[in-house]
Amino acid sequence: MEAKKETKFNNIVLIPTDFSEVCDNAVNHGVELARSLKYKVCILHVINKETKSKLKKEHLDISYIESKLTEYKKKYEPVSGVEIDTMHIKGSIFSVINEVAVEIKANLMVLGTHGKKGLQHLFGSFALKVVLESPVPAIVVQKRTFGEGYKEIVFPVSNDVEPRQKVQWAKLIARLFNAKVNIFQSLEKDPVMNNRLNIITRQITDIFDESEVEYTVKIADKTTDFADQVLSYAVTNDAKMIMIMTRPNIDVPGFSLSGWDELLMFNDAQIPVMCVNPVELGTYYWEWVTPF
Repeated sequence: MEAKKETKFNNIVLIPTDFSEVCDNAVNHGVELARSLKYKVCILHVINKETKSKLKKEHLDISYIESKLTEYKKKYEPVSGVEIDTMHIKGSIFSVINEVAVEIKANLMVLGTHGKKGLQHLFGSFALKVVLESPVPAIVVQKRTFGEGYKEIVFPVSNDVEPRQKVQWAKLIARLFNAKVNIFQSLEKDPVMNNRLNIITRQITDIFDESEVEYTVKIADKTTDFADQVLSYAVTNDAKMIMIMTRPNIDVPGFSLSGWDELLMFNDAQIPVMCVNPVELGTYYWEWVTPF
């Protein structure tokens, strides 16, 4: 008898929090996503030196952290019907968050960020490092509320890593929220590269056609400042999500990794950004991530 494969994912949305306003908003996004996906939620607080300093300064102990986590559970579980677990673990946010994602076999992470100059720095400028090393896709949110969900998705296509996983997530999000995917293709100086991008876009639209996903295609107007053009296009089209592939440890000539990711993740319009890392997720990944 053939042995059953170990479950690689447990249908969980992981939501780290430092109890700030943007992290409260991340919890709201994560719970709403979990409800749509029929997933569970795990809300995590990392007790690092900032937490310890705050507790000591305000004469508080670990029960304060536990009570704050319990507040989330009491607030969201009854109205959402989503099962919510909470955790607090001592350590560094750079390692603990992603270690927990692996340990609990989360499918997805929702990360609140204050931007690069946020007053608190549990996330802020550190969010980029956490996201780039995340073993699962991460949705980065600021203060924009969840609203009616991710009805309009901007999907950049550029001289990038192979976008297969991003296409699958776009299909899933589009189906969950009856959303339209707005493909925004970069314009390159090299005609050969433009031809390659046209082929990639056609392959993507073929998949969307087969899956009955509504979409549009727009080619960038110029060959420079693609990230700026993506943001401008997203704002013009009232996008509710921008979906990108991150590129950890990948060097694309003429392409700034930090500039691209930071500009989009910390965008002034505060549009949530789904960051999909090009990691190998296994041949049976989608049977666990997709609730259909």
